[in-house]
Amino acid sequence: MKVIFIKDVKGQGKKGQVKEVSEGYAQNFLLPRGIARPATDGNMKTLDNQKAAEDRRKQEEKAEAEALAKKLEAEVTELKAKAGEGGRLFGAITSKQIAEALAAKGLKVDKRKIELDEPIRTLGVTQVSVKVHPEVKATLKVQVTEE
Repeated sequence: MKVIFIKDVKGQGKKGQVKEVSEGYAQNFLLPRGIARPATDGNMKTLDNQKAAEDRRKQEEKAEAEALAKKLEAEVTELKAKAGEGGRLFGAITSKQIAEALAAKGLKVDKRKIELDEPIRTLGVTQVSVKVHPEVKATLKVQVTEE
C-alpha cells in the first residue's frame, strides 16, 4: 500500500515522502496513529501544494535575507569604548554589543548570527561576518572609537 508520511518514522521514511509499505503495517500502525495518509490522488495534490508553498516561503526568506545583507554591507556600525595606550581597549566589544547597536539603527540581527571568533579589543575598523541565512552571508564594518 502506498502512503504519504505526515511525520518522520525511524527506519521507514521522512515527512512528505511517498513510500510503499505493507498493507497490515499501514492499516494497523501508520494510519490509526496519524503518522501517514493513503497516497490517493487528492492527498498527492495536497502534498504537491504544500511543497510548492514551502518552496515559495523559502524563496521569500532568502530574498529578505539578501536584502538585509545588502543593508548590512552598506552600513558602518560605530561603537565607543574606553581605550588605553596603543589603541587597546579596556574590556572588549562583543557580538551582543554589535547586535544592540544594529537594533538601535533598526536592523534586527541575532547576536548568535554574528560570527566573531574573539571579541574586538582594538580601536579602528574591523570586518565582521554575519550569517543572515544558511545560504547568505554579509560582511559588516564595525568601527570602534575612543570615548
